[in-house]
Amino acid sequence: MIREENKRMHAQVENVLRISKLEKRDLNIKKERLKLHDLIEDAMTHVQLLVEDRGGYIKVHFDAQKSSILANESHFTNVIVNILDNAIKYSPDAPKIDIYTENVKNNIILKIQDQGSGMSKVAQKRIFEKFYREHTGNIHNVKGHGLGLSYVKRIIDDHQGQVFVESEKGKGSTFIIKLQLIS
Repeated sequence: MIREENKRMHAQVENVLRISKLEKRDLNIKKERLKLHDLIEDAMTHVQLLVEDRGGYIKVHFDAQKSSILANESHFTNVIVNILDNAIKYSPDAPKIDIYTENVKNNIILKIQDQGSGMSKVAQKRIFEKFYREHTGNIHNVKGHGLGLSYVKRIIDDHQGQVFVESEKGKGSTFIIKLQLIS
């Protein structure tokens, strides 16, 4: 248990350092031609055991015919892992996650949809701020420092993409990422 907590804390420190570098623009993210579908599949392997342990699932619906983007493999995989990790953490029951892709004009839209606890309108407006966490009164059942989604936003901004969230309390959340395709 201590080893796991130590790994989690180390990951958080790494996230803080990454965000700090991003804010200073020190982080020179090298990008290459990658298939978003491959990045999604890779990210899923990082969280698959957590999902299976809790009796849940992750299903993919790859409707996009084209998925080539200019991206940094490790940072973009982290983006997807962060969103999936939140979907798992904020699912009180077995995590049920659906991942959709579609092409719209010269873009690829990625939607990661969960059936978790969802969030308020106020939280949706502030969720990408550093250290923001929705107040849940005296319930502290979800660990975290409010850094994952600010990291997600910084990386997607750096990839000239857009990220949005649609959510309803008690009905889950959908994270939507829009990226430009490369030919």
